[in-house]
Amino acid sequence: MAQSTNWFDRGGDNYARYRPEYPPALVDYLASVAPDRQRALDVGCGTGQLTRLLADTFDKVVGIDPSESQIANVAPHPKIRYHSAPAEKLPDNLTNFSLITVAQAAHWFKLDPFYQQVRRVATPGAIIALISYGIMELDETLNDRFRQFYDGEIGPYWPPERRLVDDGYRTLEFPFDELSPPPLDILVEWDFAAFVGYISTWSAVRKATEAGEQARVERFFSEFATLWGDTAQARTITWPIAMRVGRV
Repeated sequence: MAQSTNWFDRGGDNYARYRPEYPPALVDYLASVAPDRQRALDVGCGTGQLTRLLADTFDKVVGIDPSESQIANVAPHPKIRYHSAPAEKLPDNLTNFSLITVAQAAHWFKLDPFYQQVRRVATPGAIIALISYGIMELDETLNDRFRQFYDGEIGPYWPPERRLVDDGYRTLEFPFDELSPPPLDILVEWDFAAFVGYISTWSAVRKATEAGEQARVERFFSEFATLWGDTAQARTITWPIAMRVGRV
């Protein structure tokens, strides 16, 4: 692939388009340990990626996010209500949830006040789940170069909270009766353009380009395209799902 190929411009600026989807097995597990399947609350829901999946199993679902722009871009669903509110001050009328989920957002929360809210809105025996997915894993012909880029070349541009995600939230305070969830993965089949679209949504990549490092990102895309081979070829990419699951 020629160095002049501008893969960066082909990256998706649509955040939701390039987010990997959680597998239905995730909700199946959470529903199996929840006391019932009546009401689920998804906090830090963004544009409703996990929220919609919860609605396939739970009778009523509420999605909460502090960003009004995120809520404004959710897809309507007959079983879901969305609200804009911070995790630390949920709307007063929210009560009696059997499941409270936080997907890829807990590292931004002030946990003590959030956990107070969890105890207030939870039904007896409810489940709380802090969910994250870690660093993507590619086949061995690609993975070393990818990790060099992730850890070294744009590593300084990740916010400190990113380390909590990479650690699977293991170091977060979690004052609940903890369960042991099964191992689960997110799996996709992406061509090179989709891979670039996903990488281009990263906050670290945006910060690097704002800091004048777009050439560094372009160089990685060009070198990675060569390693990829046929850029129309779909490759398997996985993310290990990490969960802290507890009973309230």
